[in-house]
Amino acid sequence: MRSLSFGNEEYNQVRVYLTNDVNAVIDGLFAGGADEVHVVDAHGSGNPDPDILVDEMDGRAQLISKDNPFDAYTALTEKGIYDAVAVVCMHSKTGGGGFAAHTYTIGMDWILNDMSINETEIIAYSWGRADVPVIFASGDDKLQEQLKWMDWLEYVKVKNAKGAGDAELIPFEEVHQNMREAAKRAAENLLNSKAVHLTLPIKAQLRAVYPARLDQLEGVPGIDYQDQTVTFTAENFQKAYDGIAAFIGVATRGYVRLLVDVIDTHDNARKIFTEYGERMDATWVEVESGLWKQPAPPAKKAPTPSA
Repeated sequence: MRSLSFGNEEYNQVRVYLTNDVNAVIDGLFAGGADEVHVVDAHGSGNPDPDILVDEMDGRAQLISKDNPFDAYTALTEKGIYDAVAVVCMHSKTGGGGFAAHTYTIGMDWILNDMSINETEIIAYSWGRADVPVIFASGDDKLQEQLKWMDWLEYVKVKNAKGAGDAELIPFEEVHQNMREAAKRAAENLLNSKAVHLTLPIKAQLRAVYPARLDQLEGVPGIDYQDQTVTFTAENFQKAYDGIAAFIGVATRGYVRLLVDVIDTHDNARKIFTEYGERMDATWVEVESGLWKQPAPPAKKAPTPSA
C-alpha cells in the first residue's frame, strides 16, 4: 500500500506502471478511430504534480490541466464536448473486497437510490448527465464483478485481489495487449454503448466505515442519521454529489481519533497532549481578547481518490 502514496520509494515505480497502462489505452483508442484523446489524472497520491509521468505519456494525447484545482468527477461534464470516457487503474468500492478498496477516500460508502456504488459508477452517473457513456475500464477482479451490469463496457482485469492490501498481478505484457485491444473495440463500438442515469429525485446516503465516523451527527436536528449513515434527498446528481462530499468532511474527522490513539502509544504522548492543550487555551484567550487574526484559508484541493 505504501506504493500508492507520494513520498515513498515504491511510488516512483508505480508511476511508471500507471503511465504505461494509460499509454496502452491511448494507443487502443486511436487505433479504434478516436481522433482526439484527453487525459485527466485523478489518482490522489498527494503528489502536487501529476501521478502520470507527463514526459513519458503518449504525445498524441493531451493532459487536461487548469490554473486552479478542479473536480475531476464533475467539472468537465458538458454536452457536446466528449463522445466517451475511459477509466484506467480503478478499484473496488468500500467494502467490495478489492485491492485498495475505497470510494472517494477511505471509509466512505456512497449509496445512491439504495445502490452502493464505486468510483467508476460515480463517473458514469456524472457523465450520464451529458449523455456520455463510460466505454472502458481497468482494475481488479472485484471491480470487474461490480461492473458486470454495464454489459457494453470493455473491461480489462489487471490483477486478482487477495485482500485490501495485496493482489496478484497479471503480467504487464499481457495486460497492455489486452488494454490496447479492448480500448480499440470500445472506440469502434461507441454507438452500442450507453449513458447511465439515476432516477430523480435521488435518495443519497453516506455510510461511514472505521476509521471514518458520522456518530457526531446523532441527535442533530434536521439530520437523518442512523448507524453511521446519513440520508438526504437530492433533486439531481450534482446536489447528491455535493451533499455527500460535505458529509465526508464530517466523517473524516473520525480519523483524528485514530491519530490520538497512535500518539498515545509514544513515550512523549503526554508532552504532545499538554502542548496541544496549552495551544488551545492560548488561542481561546487571543480570540476572546480580539488579538487573534484569521489565517488565510488553504487552497481548495480538487477531490480525488485517495489511491
